[in-house]
Amino acid sequence: MASSVRSESAAPPLLDAFRRYLREHNLPVTSQRELVADVIFASTGHLSADDIERVLRARGAHVGKATVYRTLDLLAESGMITPRDFGEGFRRFERAPGRRHHEHLICMRCGKVVEFVNERLERMKALIAEEYGFRHHHHRLEIFGTCPECQQRDGVAPPPSGSR
Repeated sequence: MASSVRSESAAPPLLDAFRRYLREHNLPVTSQRELVADVIFASTGHLSADDIERVLRARGAHVGKATVYRTLDLLAESGMITPRDFGEGFRRFERAPGRRHHEHLICMRCGKVVEFVNERLERMKALIAEEYGFRHHHHRLEIFGTCPECQQRDGVAPPPSGSR
């Protein structure tokens, strides 16, 4: 039964919107699709299909990998999630509605993804577009590097202040 594995933190309005999208496109509203949507809507992170499968398995839900991928494609087509390619050889997904525009820092060692918002960057995008005669529609910034934890582990980062 779907209700036994549904997360209490899921966003019911988002699930309702997904159900509406499916009906409007004459697609079946199935419990498996709802379970996949529930996992991603309840998450604040960047989940891969494998991450979603692990969560579903931990909840006792039986949803096949193909169903997970097809549901993710439907959610992306609907605009309810955003696929991200951080150069890992697979896509990650994040909930789109209700989230402020943000950028990403990606650690090339451990795969950690950090979201950030920078008001100066937001102002600069308009100035840069104007300088080149572009009308800004949207942008995406991903900074690849090494996170502080991996730098520390590799002996690259300076010791924390006060430890000298």
